[in-house]
Amino acid sequence: MKLTMIAVLFAVINVPAFAGGTHGGGHGDMMEVGMPAKKASGMTKVKVSLTETDDGEMLFAPRQLDFKAGETVMFTITNDGDAEHEFVMDTILNNAKHKEVMNKFPDMEHDDPNAIRLQPGEKGTIIWTFANSGVFEFACLIPGHYEAGMHGALTVN
Repeated sequence: MKLTMIAVLFAVINVPAFAGGTHGGGHGDMMEVGMPAKKASGMTKVKVSLTETDDGEMLFAPRQLDFKAGETVMFTITNDGDAEHEFVMDTILNNAKHKEVMNKFPDMEHDDPNAIRLQPGEKGTIIWTFANSGVFEFACLIPGHYEAGMHGALTVN
């Protein structure tokens, strides 16, 4: 009886910490939007800036991204703003679901190959192969940022 109570207590204590804390590795390597890649010669290089305006608008530059199916891209992402931002590539539906979870758990840590979270002044890299054609989305899913304009179309032909 004592061992059963300890096991139940252990399970109850650990579950809420996981549910509210991290979001890592849940996607695996292959996603609808593509998959992580390794640096290679001849890959497309794209610089992305994350920032906000004095009137509260939050922006990506560029605001739209277009690639070819099979193309490998090295994104150099820089947070040029004064607030923490993230860059997440996924389907529009998956980003909407992820945004809902982020609204419940704004401090959730990520360990996903299709995303990066940066403090002001930080720079990071994502190397990605776009395997499937379609219209996807890149967005900042930190609560309030998407609503302030921080999202854009990502088209793969």
